[in-house]
Amino acid sequence: MKLVVLERNSAGTDIDVSCFEKFGEVIYYPNTVADNTAERVKDADIIIANKAPLNETTLKDAPNVKLICLLATGFDNVDLAYCKIRSIKVTNVVNYCTSTVAQHTLLLALMLTEKIAFYDEYVKSGTYSTQDRFSNFDRVFCDLEGKTWGIVGMGTIGRRVAGLAQAFGCKVIFYSASGKSTCTEYARVGFDTLLKESDILSLHCPLSDRTKGLINKEAFARMKRSAVLVNVARGPVVDTQALYDALINNQISGAGLDVLEKEPMAKDNPLAQIKDSTRLIITPHMAWASLESRTHLVEEVARNIEAFLAGENRNVVNL
Repeated sequence: MKLVVLERNSAGTDIDVSCFEKFGEVIYYPNTVADNTAERVKDADIIIANKAPLNETTLKDAPNVKLICLLATGFDNVDLAYCKIRSIKVTNVVNYCTSTVAQHTLLLALMLTEKIAFYDEYVKSGTYSTQDRFSNFDRVFCDLEGKTWGIVGMGTIGRRVAGLAQAFGCKVIFYSASGKSTCTEYARVGFDTLLKESDILSLHCPLSDRTKGLINKEAFARMKRSAVLVNVARGPVVDTQALYDALINNQISGAGLDVLEKEPMAKDNPLAQIKDSTRLIITPHMAWASLESRTHLVEEVARNIEAFLAGENRNVVNL
């Protein structure tokens, strides 16, 4: 059995992945892009990947492939229909990073609502040491208690965030982009109501035709000027130029992003011009990547392989 790990570094070089070696010969590549995918998988029986494109173009000359294991929940990079025709099973890993993504969501929201970047710099610059009073609150900040926290995407992560928001005393409302949500614990509202009422709006939805560009110029125009947007879903859910314009024109108070339309961040991304971290915080798609989450991710992929070899359909997404 030959296993090819196309993006070994996507799990972090500090994480032990030797558990894959009990299944056969393993070839590791630090990273793989579209241009070299086909060559690297041509002799593979099992492919372990994250973002590398796996479709007819990259798989047609790989006759032995029986299983694709994603080091991720999303499978946008895999042509599931083609894999089904080829009888190639595709597995993912679900709910491995719920805690850390929810934690990061709260972190971004709290840093923006409390203007932490300003106060941290105020102290470190020495300005605090020169004033004659014990406190400083020159930048206004407010309690979360009593505010409305809106959510797009009330799946596992969305529900965890909702619970945390409630613990801070927030009223939670949500919008179902698919219209198929079964959540009854929180108030489901229309999109217009969500935009108009949310003091904090966090995004936890998958990328689809319904959600691409969902938060656009028209959406920002309907939001509160005091609102904070947090996107830990997928970059294209938010229109980048529209977000830049909304921040520059003070249509919203701030935004915290862990995902962008293009990753790594494009040099010409207009958001790069905004240096004020009380208005905009961008992290490099790392909300999912705590030590615990990455360890669990690798362990779950190994379990998916083990189940496949035992004839079981564990986390198969293209049955």
